[in-house]
Amino acid sequence: MNLRSVSSLICSAFFYLSGHFSCAQSTSITLEDIWQKGKYFGTSVEAMRFAKDDNYYHVLEPIADIDTVGIFKIEVRTASRKLIANSTEWKVEGQMLLVEDFQFSPDEKMILLQTATEPIYRRSSKANYYIFDLATKKIFPLSQNGKQSNPAFSPDGSMVGFTRDNNLFYFNINTQKENAITTDGAKNTIINGSTDWVYEEEFEFAQAYCWSPDSKRLVYYKFDETLVPQYAMQTWNSALYPSFNQYKYPKAGEKNASVLLEVYSIAQKSSKEIIMPSDTNYYIPRVKWTNDADVIAITKLNRLQNHLEIFHARLSNATLAKVYDEKNDTYVEVNDHLTYLQNNAGFILSSESNGYRHLYHYSFEGKLVKQITVGDWEIDKFFGINGKTQTLYYTSTEAGETERQLYAVALSGKLKKQLTTGNGMHEIAMSPNFQFYSDQFSTLTQPANTLLYDISGKKIMEQNNNDALVKTLAGTDICKSYFFKFKNNGGTSLNAFMIEPNMPKADSKYPVLIYVYGGPGSQEVKNEWMGPNYAWFQLLAQQGYGIMCVDGRGTGGRGAAFKKCTQNNLGKLEIEDVMAAAKYLGTLQKVDTNRIGIFGWSFGGYMASLAMTVGAEYFKMGIAVAPVVSWRFYDTIYTERFLGLPQDNAQGYDANSPISYAARLKGAYLLVHGTADDNVHLQNSIEMERALIKAGKQFTSFHYPDKNHGIYGGNTRLHLYQMMTNFIKNNL
Repeated sequence: MNLRSVSSLICSAFFYLSGHFSCAQSTSITLEDIWQKGKYFGTSVEAMRFAKDDNYYHVLEPIADIDTVGIFKIEVRTASRKLIANSTEWKVEGQMLLVEDFQFSPDEKMILLQTATEPIYRRSSKANYYIFDLATKKIFPLSQNGKQSNPAFSPDGSMVGFTRDNNLFYFNINTQKENAITTDGAKNTIINGSTDWVYEEEFEFAQAYCWSPDSKRLVYYKFDETLVPQYAMQTWNSALYPSFNQYKYPKAGEKNASVLLEVYSIAQKSSKEIIMPSDTNYYIPRVKWTNDADVIAITKLNRLQNHLEIFHARLSNATLAKVYDEKNDTYVEVNDHLTYLQNNAGFILSSESNGYRHLYHYSFEGKLVKQITVGDWEIDKFFGINGKTQTLYYTSTEAGETERQLYAVALSGKLKKQLTTGNGMHEIAMSPNFQFYSDQFSTLTQPANTLLYDISGKKIMEQNNNDALVKTLAGTDICKSYFFKFKNNGGTSLNAFMIEPNMPKADSKYPVLIYVYGGPGSQEVKNEWMGPNYAWFQLLAQQGYGIMCVDGRGTGGRGAAFKKCTQNNLGKLEIEDVMAAAKYLGTLQKVDTNRIGIFGWSFGGYMASLAMTVGAEYFKMGIAVAPVVSWRFYDTIYTERFLGLPQDNAQGYDANSPISYAARLKGAYLLVHGTADDNVHLQNSIEMERALIKAGKQFTSFHYPDKNHGIYGGNTRLHLYQMMTNFIKNNL
């Protein structure tokens, strides 16, 4: 990786709030407070489900006086609460079920209860599910043949689909009968109705089937993983002999699973394949039924992910019509914004084809009707359209790239209105008919409060607050924080925030730990509560360390050009900007430029590893947790999106690998990885260690036994953060 020196950097600070709460009897934060006692985690509205008519919502909450949980029905306008079901009614063979989640049938007469959940990968799990009839109070299992995954009621409420052992089933509630849709599913070979590992991780879904609007059919994915290379992950679990979890993981340039779509008819009890265009090396990242039960919308993406097409598959005559086609010199992102209007009046989707992600209206046949939103800002989340008022609802960066606000706009693009207020992050949940919205609002220094509003913006009720956490913070010696901008050597302005320690002497200097993620489209510099990590940063600040967070080129919220400038050369511009941040710190009189460190996890661990090697002259210390160290080791979908195939772009894959620069290491380097990381394999850290040993470089490494990419569970997080804190104190 060739890095240029960073020239003069210009800083223009802008403050959201200083957040300084020091008081006479303030206390210090401890790691036990954060990771054992949970004093800085806060609370939120858990498992909220709006009723279909918007007038109620349901929550699963503890019932303190009987030491159990219940589902409460809360009337929106009056905030009145009614307990409609609880654990004393959920008994199987005399034992109360420990219910962890729930979903209502479409008519809201039955509840599907989730118990004994076992996680599989990031978004997948299996559990025991039970159907509870609210009228009769009867409870019965969804299946007695093993735990199930991905349950979903049919729209008419008469059936529940689910997957198990790579096969797809449905349960008929009236007959109490389980029906197998597929029988050929087999581990590491055929998957029906759920995703393979790489689709789940990178296209962000695990349920790979959906019901038709009339409940007569299901469309489902069938993956054939036979030719995909297999990764063997060793686990110990205190056993005499270790075991191996062997699963299909396609690394960059290797074979993906082949995928096809089949439609199953409940009446005919048979499946029929949807024949896609003849080319085979493609992805199907999204499938959804239109409002027409005869038409399925299929999103198709080529392997390089720079050509996205949407097809309408009409089942009655087995035709496939292309209704959307988008190409890009870099890549086209996939999202869940595709929304169909009533009466075949077309569809809404978002695209960043003009440089910023905006909403567009197309006819059902695929003719562009209108670009709905316009401006040098980005749509973040799109919640849908109110068919009666023809009003769309979305959050965007229009008020500033470090925050999100909720807006309403007419389908015509007129009458745009900002609904939320307050600089910061607004996480929104809309009611089904768009009459109400729940707003979880926070800032960098203010924990989230959740309020319910009607669509005019009138406050209805407070759903949740974090007053207890605010009180805890008020009694803690919280250090000042602020947002600012600085320019890299090319003159590009970068966003950052700083937490400054309270220095005992005006002329004293402090070390700084830079926190970075930096992956394509990511964003860490946001005016949003960070949870326990904010408390850890404050703990370090209390002990005299400054904390800086920076979003370099390639990150999100600032349009396609800023985000995609790292294409085909991942890591080069990003590490230049991290080094620019370190050099900018050198212009501050209060900063000890000989004591700058860096910390990052996953892609951030990759950046920290590059900083300690390529940027060794700037960094005294670095911590890399679960880092990618060679993009050749990572999966096809993510890696090829940004780098293309390694067969075509070997330079892009190898030039910016920290393995290539191991001999440059100077400072103290801590390398941490979970041995059961199914995402970023331990192989990455092993190869980094191998390169450092070959180069004769001393370093520190730690492997967490049987822990995945998140490295959590039991005492693990406390142990990890104690180790990292000690490493910072000893080396910075």
